[in-house]
Amino acid sequence: MNDTSNQVPEFIKNGESGVLWQYVQSLSPETIAQLSKPSSADVFQVVERNIIGLLGGLPSDNFDVSITTSREHLGRLLASAMMSGYFLRNAEQRMTFETAFQVAESSASDNQ
Repeated sequence: MNDTSNQVPEFIKNGESGVLWQYVQSLSPETIAQLSKPSSADVFQVVERNIIGLLGGLPSDNFDVSITTSREHLGRLLASAMMSGYFLRNAEQRMTFETAFQVAESSASDNQ
Protein backbone atom coordinates (compact mmCIF):
# COMPACT_ATOMS: atom_id res chain seq x y z
CA MET A 1 0.00 0.00 0.00
CA ASN A 2 1.38 3.43 -0.93
CA ASP A 3 1.58 6.25 1.63
CA THR A 4 -0.35 9.16 0.09
CA SER A 5 -0.49 11.35 3.21
CA ASN A 6 1.89 13.97 1.79
CA GLN A 7 0.60 13.99 -1.77
CA VAL A 8 -1.11 17.08 -3.10
CA PRO A 9 -4.35 16.40 -4.98
CA GLU A 10 -4.12 16.83 -8.76
CA PHE A 11 -6.74 19.58 -8.87
CA ILE A 12 -4.59 21.73 -6.57
CA LYS A 13 -1.10 21.30 -7.98
CA ASN A 14 -1.84 21.81 -11.69
CA GLY A 15 -2.05 25.18 -13.46
CA GLU A 16 -2.95 28.40 -11.71
CA SER A 17 -4.20 26.58 -8.63
CA GLY A 18 -0.60 25.44 -8.06
CA VAL A 19 0.22 29.06 -7.24
CA LEU A 20 -2.67 29.07 -4.76
CA TRP A 21 -1.33 25.90 -3.14
CA GLN A 22 2.13 27.48 -2.79
CA TYR A 23 0.60 30.59 -1.27
CA VAL A 24 -1.42 28.58 1.26
CA GLN A 25 1.69 26.63 2.23
CA SER A 26 3.59 29.89 2.78
CA LEU A 27 1.05 31.22 5.32
CA SER A 28 1.94 31.12 8.99
CA PRO A 29 -0.11 28.87 11.29
CA GLU A 30 -1.46 31.98 13.04
CA THR A 31 -2.71 33.41 9.74
CA ILE A 32 -4.35 30.13 8.77
CA ALA A 33 -6.04 29.93 12.19
CA GLN A 34 -7.33 33.50 11.82
CA LEU A 35 -8.63 32.87 8.29
CA SER A 36 -10.26 29.62 9.40
CA LYS A 37 -12.45 31.26 12.02
CA PRO A 38 -15.79 32.51 10.75
CA SER A 39 -16.25 36.23 11.26
CA SER A 40 -19.80 35.80 12.57
CA ALA A 41 -22.24 33.19 13.76
CA ASP A 42 -24.35 33.77 10.62
CA VAL A 43 -21.44 32.91 8.31
CA PHE A 44 -20.64 29.83 10.41
CA GLN A 45 -24.24 28.60 10.16
CA VAL A 46 -24.39 29.05 6.39
CA VAL A 47 -21.10 27.19 5.86
CA GLU A 48 -22.23 24.46 8.24
CA ARG A 49 -25.54 24.05 6.37
CA ASN A 50 -23.68 23.96 3.06
CA ILE A 51 -21.38 21.16 4.22
CA ILE A 52 -24.27 19.20 5.72
CA GLY A 53 -26.11 19.61 2.42
CA LEU A 54 -23.12 18.30 0.49
CA LEU A 55 -22.62 15.31 2.79
CA GLY A 56 -26.26 14.50 3.38
CA GLY A 57 -28.39 15.70 6.22
CA LEU A 58 -29.41 12.62 8.20
CA PRO A 59 -29.64 13.49 11.90
CA SER A 60 -26.84 11.70 13.75
CA ASP A 61 -29.00 11.08 16.84
CA ASN A 62 -31.38 8.82 14.85
CA PHE A 63 -28.92 7.21 12.44
CA ASP A 64 -25.44 5.74 12.65
CA VAL A 65 -24.00 7.84 9.81
CA SER A 66 -20.63 6.96 8.33
CA ILE A 67 -19.11 8.72 5.32
CA THR A 68 -16.27 7.25 3.29
CA THR A 69 -14.42 9.21 0.64
CA SER A 70 -11.08 9.51 -1.09
CA ARG A 71 -8.42 12.05 -0.18
CA GLU A 72 -9.03 13.90 -3.45
CA HIS A 73 -12.80 14.15 -2.92
CA LEU A 74 -12.27 15.33 0.65
CA GLY A 75 -9.87 17.96 -0.69
CA ARG A 76 -12.51 19.12 -3.14
CA LEU A 77 -15.08 19.35 -0.35
CA LEU A 78 -12.65 21.39 1.73
CA ALA A 79 -11.91 23.69 -1.20
CA SER A 80 -15.64 24.17 -1.81
CA ALA A 81 -16.26 24.97 1.85
CA MET A 82 -13.35 27.43 1.88
CA MET A 83 -14.59 29.22 -1.23
CA SER A 84 -18.09 29.44 0.24
CA GLY A 85 -16.64 30.86 3.44
CA TYR A 86 -14.56 33.45 1.60
CA PHE A 87 -17.57 34.47 -0.49
CA LEU A 88 -19.76 34.84 2.59
CA ARG A 89 -17.07 36.77 4.45
CA ASN A 90 -16.72 39.18 1.52
CA ALA A 91 -20.49 39.58 1.31
CA GLU A 92 -20.64 40.30 5.04
CA GLN A 93 -17.83 42.87 4.76
CA ARG A 94 -19.60 44.55 1.87
CA MET A 95 -22.82 44.71 3.87
CA THR A 96 -20.91 46.26 6.78
CA PHE A 97 -19.29 48.85 4.50
CA GLU A 98 -22.61 49.72 2.86
CA THR A 99 -24.25 50.13 6.26
CA ALA A 100 -21.40 52.35 7.44
CA PHE A 101 -21.65 54.48 4.29
CA GLN A 102 -25.41 54.84 4.71
CA VAL A 103 -24.90 55.99 8.30
CA ALA A 104 -22.21 58.44 7.20
CA GLU A 105 -24.39 59.80 4.39
CA SER A 106 -27.32 60.15 6.77
CA SER A 107 -25.15 62.01 9.29
CA ALA A 108 -23.79 64.29 6.57
CA SER A 109 -27.26 65.15 5.25
CA ASP A 110 -28.53 65.79 8.81
CA ASN A 111 -25.69 68.27 9.41
CA GLN A 112 -26.53 70.28 6.29
